Amino acid sequence: MERLEEEGDIAADYLEGLLDIADLDGDIDMDVEADRASVAIVGQDLEHLIGRDGKVLDALQELTRLAVQTRTGDRSRLLLDIGSYRAKRREELTQVGKEAAERARSTGQRVALPAMSPFERKVVHDAVAAAGLSSESEGVEPARHVVVLPLGA
Repeated sequence: MERLEEEGDIAADYLEGLLDIADLDGDIDMDVEADRASVAIVGQDLEHLIGRDGKVLDALQELTRLAVQTRTGDRSRLLLDIGSYRAKRREELTQVGKEAAERARSTGQRVALPAMSPFERKVVHDAVAAAGLSSESEGVEPARHVVVLPLGA
């Protein structure tokens, strides 16, 4: 727990520096969720830090993880959210996973979903598992996607 709090502190310092350089306003919230540090930037007009389909957010998360790794010497699994983008996306993807599981269950066929980021695939895998089915990731980045398997597959 102490190590994760340290990761959050390092990430917050790094992100505050980035916000200062870019002359942007935003508050930093830190937490520990599911054995990983979680840092969020909250505020107004943060859409450009999210980017189309969360691409800028993903890049900022990787840069923040690298900053943490540089200071600690350990790989970080830190999760960054900006403007509640990931929280909202998690809700949407949970619904996508439930619907795909229901289609696989009712048709007995595999259901392939569109390409997704690792974060998005993880959310869908969790939703499918909660619905009692299994899923797997197929393909290679950037076309890696989730396939929901029917019962007995």
